[in-house]
Formats: sequence, C-alpha cells, structure tokens
Amino acid sequence: MSIPAILKRPLVIALLLIVLLMLLGEALSPGFASRAQILRLLIVAALLGIVAAGQNLVILGGREGIDLSVGGVISLSAVLAGNVMDGSNAGIAPAIVVCLATGALFGAINGLGITFLRIPPLVMTLGMLGVLQGLLVVVRQGIPSGLAAPMLSSFVSRPLFLGLPGILWLWAATGVLMALLLRRTVFGYRLYAIGSNEGAAHMAGVPVRRIRVLIFMASGMFAALTGLCILGYSGSSFANVGEQYMLASIIAVVLGGTPLSGGRGDYTGTMAGAVLLVVLQSILTTLNMPESGRQIIFGGTLLVLLLFYGRARGLRV
Repeated sequence: MSIPAILKRPLVIALLLIVLLMLLGEALSPGFASRAQILRLLIVAALLGIVAAGQNLVILGGREGIDLSVGGVISLSAVLAGNVMDGSNAGIAPAIVVCLATGALFGAINGLGITFLRIPPLVMTLGMLGVLQGLLVVVRQGIPSGLAAPMLSSFVSRPLFLGLPGILWLWAATGVLMALLLRRTVFGYRLYAIGSNEGAAHMAGVPVRRIRVLIFMASGMFAALTGLCILGYSGSSFANVGEQYMLASIIAVVLGGTPLSGGRGDYTGTMAGAVLLVVLQSILTTLNMPESGRQIIFGGTLLVLLLFYGRARGLRV
C-alpha cells in the first residue's frame, strides 16, 4: 500500500490528529503531555471507548442503526451498582451481575422492538432513553445514594500492572475481544454481511433478526459496564452521568472509520476516535473557554470531521 493511501486511512488520520493535539496542548500548557496527564486522558477515553464498543456493533449492523439509550443505561447502571455495593467490596460481584443483566434486558427490548415491531432504531432507542430517565427518578427518588467499593475505585484509577490502572487493561481486553469477534468468528462475518446488504444476507440464510437483537443486547451490556466503571471513577453516582456519552460514543465510532450506513469498519479505529475526542475536550478546557465557547468549537470541529469522513468513501475501511 502506498504512503498516500495509508495516510487516508481513518485510523492513521485519528492518530496523527491525536499527536498534533498533544503537541498543541503541551505548547499551551507545559505538562499537558506528561505521563500522568496522558494516563488521566486515557482513563477518560477508556470510559468512552467501552460504551463505544457496543455502539460500534450496532452501527456495523446497518439500517442506520444507532443506540441513543446508552446514556440512560449508563446512568441507571451507575445508580444500581452504587446502591448494591454501597461502599463494600463484597458487593462488587453482585453489582456486576445486576448491571450486566440490566443492560442486557433493555438492549434486548430495543432489539426486539426494532426487529419484530419494525420500529426505526432512532425512535426505539430514543423512546427507551425516556423510559430509563423515568426509572432513574423512581430509583433515586431525588436523593443521591450509593457509593463505589474501594476495590472498584482502585481498579479504575490506581496502577494495577506495569504502572497502568485496571480500566486500561479492561479496555485493551475489550479491543482484543472485539477484534477476534469481528474478524475471526462467524458472528462477525455475518454482522458485516448484514450491514452491507441485509436483504442478501437474509437470502443467504443469515439469522438477521437474532443477530440484530444480540448486538443491541451487547450495546446495553457495554453501556452498563461503562456505568459501573464511571461509578468507580467518580466514587458515587449522580443524575444523568451517562448523557455525555450518548452522542460521543456515536461520533467516536464514525471518526474511527465506521460509516453510519454500516457494513465497514472496526473497533481499533473507534478506540483511536475515543482518544481523539477526549484530547480535543481537554484542549478546549485548557484554553479556559466558557462552556458555551467550548461547545461551539467542539461541535463545529466534530461536524467538519464527520463531513470529511462522510464525503470520502475511500476513507471507509
């Protein structure tokens, strides 16, 4: 492959932008590219990257599939996990089971509504987001509650192995799992086939409905896992903690080279997209801009990048 062709790959572009933004950040604020700061950025990127894994599967499945309910699942899972463990290490295992089961349940409802009731993914998952927000009000009753267990907080924020916190190893394991799932299993091949041409995949005997339900279940479970990790990162749950991950998870996938039409792309690019978004947000914060200015610049930059990826078909892996 020629150098120009390599430089057009979304993953390469994302990595180059990350390097450039890190250099810019160091110039604006010495110490921005220090090891400690990079670790902090990677921890935040890991939180986004884990929920984006499920979003990646849904988008790969085509039919303009996106999951807008991930923000609600994250928030509900963080609240449930905090109340189940309530600051006790003994509650970690039950909290994990409760969170993953909750994510799988709401993901399955999304998938069943989309496949059997033929509700568009945008409408179905947006409606589910409203349901989840209502459940949050019922569960919390307007009062903050629940605490992270010390072991969970240590896993997310403190070095576990080779000086890296556990959440980065979890994210790396997620990357390996996704690579194997998408490129080395029948499920992965079928998912790409569905995303490329659902009708042809159905005619070829691919169980389209079952796989679509499974990818929405996976999206819910990855979102629930993110909620659990966010609880460990913050120490306690708070209302609507997952809202900021809803659109960000979609954008990270697209920046990584997976088109919203589905059928192409991989999770490695999504991981780079997550890091890119986090570094960009950190740069805007370093500039001490007011919230309105950060939102305008951040949103405008994302629109330019999305238009760039959307127009260049050759950039789609």
